[in-house]
Amino acid sequence: ENISDFSLNITDCTQVVVPEEVFFTVAAAGILENLLILIAVVRNKNLHLPMYFFICSLAISDMLGSLYKTLENIFIILCKMGYLTRHGDFEKKLDDAMDSMFILSLLGSIFSLLAIAADRYITIFYALRYHNIMTLRRALLILAIIWAFCAGSSIAIALFSYEAATVIPFTVLFPLMMFFILCLYIHMFLLARSHAKKIASLPSSTVHHRTNTKGAITLTIFLGVFLCCWAPFVLHILLARFCPHNPYCACYMSIFHVNGTLIMCNAIINPMIFAFRSPELRSTFKKMFYCSR
Repeated sequence: ENISDFSLNITDCTQVVVPEEVFFTVAAAGILENLLILIAVVRNKNLHLPMYFFICSLAISDMLGSLYKTLENIFIILCKMGYLTRHGDFEKKLDDAMDSMFILSLLGSIFSLLAIAADRYITIFYALRYHNIMTLRRALLILAIIWAFCAGSSIAIALFSYEAATVIPFTVLFPLMMFFILCLYIHMFLLARSHAKKIASLPSSTVHHRTNTKGAITLTIFLGVFLCCWAPFVLHILLARFCPHNPYCACYMSIFHVNGTLIMCNAIINPMIFAFRSPELRSTFKKMFYCSR
């Protein structure tokens, strides 16, 4: 808040304010869509596979991000109404809990995307050994390790968020993991192209290759949407920490609400990608809506 007030004095850029109704609408849509993904996977036993469990992990991360922005706006409204103060002890603990939820959502999304990418990589290039490599027990163990690490990291980062030694590793982790996933995708497509030339004469293998290529394209869309929605907010964190008084940094930070809205849009777009590109999920959704009617 102090940074924002100071920024108005050193830049001509005005604060871009997104109406609270927009925040609540987008957040509610994101929560409902991802909840629908979770219900579909739980109800359909054919979806009890490592890939869909990793997708559920990403859906939970998206729900946490939408829930974070929803609760944050509720607390801001309560502050404006005088029910909460801005610098009380209770409010400070509440703010730390909210920050922890936000970091948990970001880390959960990053590692869930990494798990999905690794699962798709094994599916494409180790198809015959996939069920031996990626068993259901191993998938659940991977998810348990991911969420334990993310929970511990989110608490530590939220408690020591004012220390540069904490902010730097957190912000470096984002581009590092994205670069690793990008390298995995490039390697995946190069090998897939090479394999496609070798098996072009085999009809059955061609169908299998098309299916796997479609899965790789879906993951590429996930990554692109994730970068577009989260990167502006991560950049905001960096600028707020290292150059809060620079006029150019302050001008960028004036669109803070827009960056927050992009995070919630990510929670809406991902389930739509699942629904449109997964025949099994589409079939499950149709059965769910048909039964409810």
